[in-house]
Amino acid sequence: MIARLAGRLVESGIDHLVIDVGGVGYLVQASARTLAAIGPAGEAAMVFTEMQVREDAITLFGFATAGERDWFRLLTGVQGVGGRVALAILSVLDPAELSRAVSSGDKAMVARANGVGPKLAMRIVNELR
Repeated sequence: MIARLAGRLVESGIDHLVIDVGGVGYLVQASARTLAAIGPAGEAAMVFTEMQVREDAITLFGFATAGERDWFRLLTGVQGVGGRVALAILSVLDPAELSRAVSSGDKAMVARANGVGPKLAMRIVNELR
């Protein structure tokens, strides 16, 4: 398991970044919040990571904070929430906002994320409460 990456940011896109660590470029999927926090290309960068291994892919997800990574783990534990949906939620809600939404049962706040309908938002709030 890869827990974090520290190196030089080579590039970033709308949903990913590439970090060069010792001459190896790691493609890391990331939320808009993490992409905004990581800094400009060419600079030193560090991200906490979560690696998902599926039958057809191995994907690294990166986070600016350990709290964001912890929420990603919780979200992907909910049925119907994959890595992309979890990143969409973390792009619109920071960990504190997400915690408030879950504790207060605010499914509308969770449903603001792309790809999250009312039924999925309700399932997320109910399972994580």
